[in-house]
Amino acid sequence: MTIRSVVRGVGHYLPERVVENAEFEATLETTDEWIRSRTGIERRHFAAEGETTSQLAIKAAQAALDDAGMKVDQIDAIIVATSTPDFTFPAVATMVQAGLGSTTGFAYDVQAVCAGFIFALTNANGLILSGQAERVLVIGAETFSRIMDWEDRSTCVLFGDGAGALILEAAQGTGSKEDRGILSSDLHSDGRYRELLYVDGGVSSTGQAGFLRMQGNQVFRHAVVKLAQTAEAALEKAGLGAQDVDWIVPHQANLRIIKATTEKMGLDMDHVVTTVADHGNTSAASIPLALSVGKQRGQIREGQVIVTEAIGGGLAWGSVVLRW
Repeated sequence: MTIRSVVRGVGHYLPERVVENAEFEATLETTDEWIRSRTGIERRHFAAEGETTSQLAIKAAQAALDDAGMKVDQIDAIIVATSTPDFTFPAVATMVQAGLGSTTGFAYDVQAVCAGFIFALTNANGLILSGQAERVLVIGAETFSRIMDWEDRSTCVLFGDGAGALILEAAQGTGSKEDRGILSSDLHSDGRYRELLYVDGGVSSTGQAGFLRMQGNQVFRHAVVKLAQTAEAALEKAGLGAQDVDWIVPHQANLRIIKATTEKMGLDMDHVVTTVADHGNTSAASIPLALSVGKQRGQIREGQVIVTEAIGGGLAWGSVVLRW
């Protein structure tokens, strides 16, 4: 028999404050129509003053536990993907652990920016396959509103805050592509492209948090090619093809990127779960948010083949293929 990492529950949390595109018109040379036409974003959520990444993560995690019908003491490990931690240290994951009331297991963070949840999910799968953990809570949580330059209209209109969570559990499979659970993953990074998407601050450089900087056109060009390639590579590893895909659940960065990537894979938008219009780009939180919303909508159902893919600063990118 083969051990597989099967999804048992998903959940998400969005801050109460909703920011429509029109709000930016008062302070920036931009319009609702301009933002919609170039990104597909209509609104996003911003964390309240004093509301932290760990607080968002705890609420998403509890929603996932409720969805799975589990208690936190059944969880062996917690992994949080984030680029906007509460503090330099300790890890957000340890604060989530405490916030959920857990005193067992272990918890740590993963940082791969917008690709963070893909890396965290792959890491969690490795823990389960190696026997290190039986159940892993994987969270993507961000407060990107804290690192926006509100005078830069090319970036500050793109991002939002939120958190999504997913619980993986070890289960027996046959070793075939018909198994439920994670079937394959594909990870990449290339540090030569750091200048395309980065934050211009940090502990050992400026001593300040800094602001997000991005060369949007270059990121777009890399994203479409690399996302299609990694998704196809993961499908091939799983013994599947585009014709087997029920849903693509992509990183929700830009609707034009999502459409171009989907077209490059030979699929249509009827196979894509999108939340970018309502959430904006929530970085590492975007895929688990979309998975949770997709399940709530009734789009994602047991037995379906899901492809998740993301690219972020580093550059770092990758994909995971799983059967729900």
